Amino acid sequence: MAAATAYALRFDSGRLCLDLVATVDGRRGEEQVDRLDTPERLRAWLLGAGIVPPGTPLDAVDTAWLGRFRAARDLLHRVVHAEVDGRAADPDLERVNALAATAPPAPQAGRGTDGMLVRSLAGAPDCGALLGQVARDAVDLLTDAVARGRLRRCAGEHCSMVYLDTSRGRRRRWCSSEVCGNRERVARHRRRAGAAAE
Repeated sequence: MAAATAYALRFDSGRLCLDLVATVDGRRGEEQVDRLDTPERLRAWLLGAGIVPPGTPLDAVDTAWLGRFRAARDLLHRVVHAEVDGRAADPDLERVNALAATAPPAPQAGRGTDGMLVRSLAGAPDCGALLGQVARDAVDLLTDAVARGRLRRCAGEHCSMVYLDTSRGRRRRWCSSEVCGNRERVARHRRRAGAAAE
């Protein structure tokens, strides 16, 4: 897989589990770009996805955590894409259910330095508990008929991202208008400009 230094983490799929799946690009035959390529990137993803509150110490996140999150990501990719394609992925679904059975991290409220209530975790973050939180989101998504019916695959030529279409008319075509939509518009413009020049 190519290095992901030039690619920002994305949190625009509409669901936590889909945001984890979206940490890999290029699954449609081109070289894959893995955005979870280091424990530091995993820490950034955990904070950006809101799985842990800001300021949560994530010193325990190491290569073992990274391996477990990548394995869960690949598992969720297979399950979600099978659902979008109308295929059964029951052995993988059993593994998602096993992950989802893990107790979630316990939140607690406390006073911040400014006196306002802030959320924190009752204990140190646990890899299994955080993975369980992502897996429970997948179970909720896949068992909600309305949400499941809004799952879409990006129409971008090289994008395999699945997202939750919450647009008014349910006609969203791309994972992001700014990313894949813009690429499509640029490609269309180049085709027209090339045809006009001939």
